[in-house]
Amino acid sequence: MLPTLNRRPGASALRRPPVLLLALLLSLLLALAAPARAAVDAATLPEVKRTRSGLYLEAREVPAFIEAQGGAGRVLFLDLRTRAEAMYVGMAGPVDALVPYVEHQELMTDWDDRRQIYRLEPLQDFVPEVARRLRDKGLGKTDVVVLMCRSGDRSSRGANRLLEDGYTRVYTVVDGFEGDMSKEGRRSVNGWKNANLPWSYKLDKAKMYFQR
Repeated sequence: MLPTLNRRPGASALRRPPVLLLALLLSLLLALAAPARAAVDAATLPEVKRTRSGLYLEAREVPAFIEAQGGAGRVLFLDLRTRAEAMYVGMAGPVDALVPYVEHQELMTDWDDRRQIYRLEPLQDFVPEVARRLRDKGLGKTDVVVLMCRSGDRSSRGANRLLEDGYTRVYTVVDGFEGDMSKEGRRSVNGWKNANLPWSYKLDKAKMYFQR
């Protein structure tokens, strides 16, 4: 019979971290090292929601995505809807500012027959206002910008416009603040509000758009 070694039971286990702990640490390191990316497949998006940069988020992903970039201080998060939408429909709490991509005419005298709404006109202040909001946060054109509109249409056009102006990391929220339309004609499918993310009818004047 072989002699019994004189050692404390379990000593080798104490010297070696458990395999499960090692696996968890490795997963954490990989997650921190890997760049955050959205799970949205561009092939599933209608053409009107696609952008040339191909950077997409679903509304439910936005909070975790911003946190992964280093927090709200490292990301410019903009609402591209009209002032009336923000006032009557509400606004997401974490948004840095409202910067409309298009706006209604001052007196709303013209009608858009195709969309069945009062005609919207491109906001000439869009690019300058985004730049101002970017400077206010101490960020530059290579930092992350997240754009959200009602359901992903205007935000895609806004992303393309900023890309033309030299921005390199502009993400668009493909389902927007209210989400896509259901068969019943209600925006109850997806989007920020339907994901139960923070929003309010109470608006912060400092975040609102004023013509300058």
